[in-house]
Order: sequence, then structure tokens, then C-alpha cells
Amino acid sequence: MGFRLVFLFFILFKCLGTHAQNSTLSFYLQQGIHNSPLLKDYEAQIELNSIDSQRIRAQYGPQVTGSSVNSIAPVIKGYGYDRAITNGGQLSGVINVDQAIVSRGNLSAQYRNLQLQNQGLANNARITEQDLKRTITNQYLTAFGTLQELNLAKEIRQLLSNEVSVLKTLTEKNVYRQTDYLTLLVTVQQQDLNLRQLDIQFHNDFATLNYLAGIIDTSVVNLDEPSFDVVDLPGPDQSVFFQKYTIDSLILTHNRTLIDYSYKPKLNIYANGGYLSSFTYEGYKNFGTSVGLNLNVPIYDGRQKKMQYRKLDISERTRSGYKSFYTNQYYQQIYQLKQQLRQTESLIGDINNQIKYADGLIQVNTRLLETGDAKIADLIIALNNYLTAKNLLTQNKVNRLQIINQINYWNR
Repeated sequence: MGFRLVFLFFILFKCLGTHAQNSTLSFYLQQGIHNSPLLKDYEAQIELNSIDSQRIRAQYGPQVTGSSVNSIAPVIKGYGYDRAITNGGQLSGVINVDQAIVSRGNLSAQYRNLQLQNQGLANNARITEQDLKRTITNQYLTAFGTLQELNLAKEIRQLLSNEVSVLKTLTEKNVYRQTDYLTLLVTVQQQDLNLRQLDIQFHNDFATLNYLAGIIDTSVVNLDEPSFDVVDLPGPDQSVFFQKYTIDSLILTHNRTLIDYSYKPKLNIYANGGYLSSFTYEGYKNFGTSVGLNLNVPIYDGRQKKMQYRKLDISERTRSGYKSFYTNQYYQQIYQLKQQLRQTESLIGDINNQIKYADGLIQVNTRLLETGDAKIADLIIALNNYLTAKNLLTQNKVNRLQIINQINYWNR
């Protein structure tokens, strides 16, 4: 019996622990990053580039191949191929060894090209991660805001239920008219419909949150209130968004180096050994070897090198234009977001003051209702004002966090 109790407590503890973990913003961010196929794609591309680096090293090492040609060209009654060309046939089996002569600078340039590609992929992965965090955070805040409105609606519904119970008793005592009771009852029914609508909206918002995070779960949990502040933003050049333009500039500059190396002379050493014979004379002695050099020197290709340079110049102008435009947008957007944040925080303070007055008015009308001196219309107006102010407070608190999320997006 004792073992069963311990086991049940363990299961309950695990369930509660899982529930608590699943209700935090950090949980959904971690799941979103872990499940993102695009981030995994970037990791795979970086891994593929490491394999290409190994292939370059292998490509410029000795290349050994074997070849064999076996043919016969018979001449029958004077008919057949010219023996001066075919030698009547051939039997060969040769091992070939080729070695390209490549400078260290050329190899370093090719390795550097892969390194720059990896830097670009890693930077794109960081941007993708930031985009994903911003999207999931915004959706979490949206779902949390709907949940707060739902909880507030439940609170108002309970308050209305209490007032209906009191009013019903007073109506039976002829303190209030039947129409007053029915008016408040209709208000309760309207609040029930509002509750159902908010519940549906919260389920939809929560399902969207799970979808963005790549979570397959139909259960709904209570969401913890997130809390984060504005962080100090670095200079634009230190942001991952601007690192993209820096890396692109390095790649364009490096492409000029690769073009230069592609127009340098290429030298290849080869050697082979084996058996090569036409059997016209002492075929058993036709074992041998040979060595040689192959040299390719570019002379003229229609000025294609200059054309490639011009393409790089155009790409650099385009890159520079994008960076300049993006820099202006960056400063403008940060300014607008900080201005919105100040205005929203000021509005939240005013709304809090309004809520105090609305709450006080409800309390006054509640006391008057108990003594039979309250007007039902005034009570309903007070409740609606309180509900409107509280919902407005929730919306602006969520909006404040979303603005902060937008600002911090540039510095995560």
C-alpha cells in the first residue's frame, strides 16, 4: 500500500512538473528552435561544406586510375581495317597516376571560399532563429492576452452571478421590479456568450502557438505571465542582420581572387606503367612505363575575365545599396518602437487610474443594491466600464511586451 502511494505521488509530481514547464515562454522557444527544419537544414549545409573541404584536399592529391583496352581487327582474304592504323589489334593494361601542381595560395583560396560560405550559413541560421523567437514570442503573448481576457470574463461572470442572486431575493420582496431582474439576467447571458467566444479564441491562439513551435499536443495549459525588458542595442555593424552584408562583401572580394586563380597556368604531372602491345613484334616485351607534364596556359577567351569582374562590381553596388537602405530603416524603426513603448507605458498608467475609479463605482453600486437603492442600469454600466478598462489594460500590457520583443529582436 505504501509503495502504491509513493508511486502515485511520483506520477502526480511528474505531471505537475511537466505542466509547469510547458506553460512558460522559454519552453516554447526551446521547442521551436529544436523542431525547426530550416535550422537543421543550415546545420546540414555546413556539414556538407566540411565534406567538400575534404574533397578539395583529396582532389589535389595523387589520382590513380586503371585502364585496359583489348581489341582485335582481323583482315580476312584481304578485307579488313588498314593494319597501319589498327596494328591488327591491341591489348593493354595500364595504371595511371596524375598529380596536379597547385600553389598553396590556390588551395587556401578554395578553403577560404568554403569558410565564407559557412559564415554566411551560420549567420543565416542566427537570423532564422531570431525570426522564429520573435514569431513564437508574439504568438505566446497573443494567447496569453486572450487567456487574461477569458479569466477576467469569468471574474465578471461570477460577480454578476452574485448580484443576480441578491437581486432575485430583493425582487421577490418587491424591493426591485421584475424588469430590473430580467435586465441583469440578460446581461449575464450576454457574458456567457462572451465567455464561450473567448474560450474558442484562446484555444485557437494556443493551437497556433503549438503549431509554430512544432508541438503536437491538443491539451490546453495555463500560460505563465512572461516578463522581459528592453536590452541595450549594439551598433548596427555588430548585429547579425548587418553581418550578412559584411560577409557578402567578403565573398564578392574573394570571388575576384578565385577568378584570378582560374586564369593562371595549370601544370599536371602524370606517370603510368603496365602492358601495351599490338603483338606485331615480340609482344612479351611490351611492358613499360612513361612520365610527362601537361601545361595549360590561358591566352585569349574573349575578355571573359573582365566580364566576370564587371558582374562582381554590379553585385557590390547592389549589396551596398541594400545595406544603406537597411541601415536607414533600422534607425527609423528603433526610434518608432521606442516612441510607441513610451506612449504605451504612459497609457497603462492612465488605465490603472481609471480601473480604480471603475472598481470603486462597482463597490458603491453593490452596497446600494443590497439596500435597494441602486439603479440596475448604473450597475451594468459600472460593470461594463470596469470590464472595458481591464481588457484595455491587458491589451496594452501585451502590446508593451510585443513592442519590447520587437526592439530586442535586433539584439538577441
